[in-house]
Order: sequence, then structure tokens, then C-alpha cells
Amino acid sequence: MEKIYMVGLISSFLLMGCAGIIPDLGVNNGKLTPCPKTPNCVNSQAIGEKCYIQPIDYTGVQQKARFNLLQVLESEHQAKILMAQENYIRAEFKSTFFGFVDDVEFYFSEAQTSEKVIHIRSASRAGYTDFGINRKRIERIQSKLKQAQ
Repeated sequence: MEKIYMVGLISSFLLMGCAGIIPDLGVNNGKLTPCPKTPNCVNSQAIGEKCYIQPIDYTGVQQKARFNLLQVLESEHQAKILMAQENYIRAEFKSTFFGFVDDVEFYFSEAQTSEKVIHIRSASRAGYTDFGINRKRIERIQSKLKQAQ
């Protein structure tokens, strides 16, 4: 009986804590929020760190790249677009079984250079590791965007 109680208690804790608290994210001085020290985040502005991921390069005008990105996000299962501004998009992805939530951000850099990139941050809201899910998701989105160009 005690084992069943403990399993139920642990399961309830895990399920209730999966969504986590919505973090305060966004762009501050041209930078996305840095990744935490946990291995459940990728960020294209974290150069030299384990969590670094290549930003998305695009050709053409920003409005077309933004439109393509929104189309890709709408095609992704478990994705919900929370904010779609001119140079910033925020979405969340929710896992099917446990309801874990990952926050994903895209920032169209307003750099002074002619570089056309979309900076990315994707992080689990709760837990320690994500078993590479955030990196795989962003790589899939990058691939879909290259096909759309």
C-alpha cells in the first residue's frame, strides 16, 4: 500500500510540475535570455557554450522569412504561437504524454551588418535534461525553413 501511495504522489508531482511557471523571456539589448546551466536549452547567441546552436540564415526580405517561420511553426505538432511581433516570435511546445512545456523564441536580429539571421532559444521549462529534444526540434525547424526558401 505504501508503494502505491508513493508512486501516486511522485506521479502527481511530476504531472503538476511539468508545465512549470511561464518564464519572463524576450529580447533585452538585442539578446535572448541566456540558457541556464542545465542541459535542456539551446541558444544561437551562446557562442562557445555547450548550448550553442547555429542561428537560422535566410535570404530575401525579413517579412517573407517571418511568414515562412510562422507557417513552419503552425505545421509543428504540439506548437502554440504565443506572440508574433515584427522581429520576435515566441511559441511553446507541449509534450503529448507528460505535458512538459518548452519555450521557443525566434529573434530577427537588427544587426548593423548585412547578415540575415534569426536567433533562436529553445528551453525546457522544468527539469534538468531534455535528452536533446530542444536541439532536435530547432534542427528540424531549420531544415523546414531551408526547404521553404
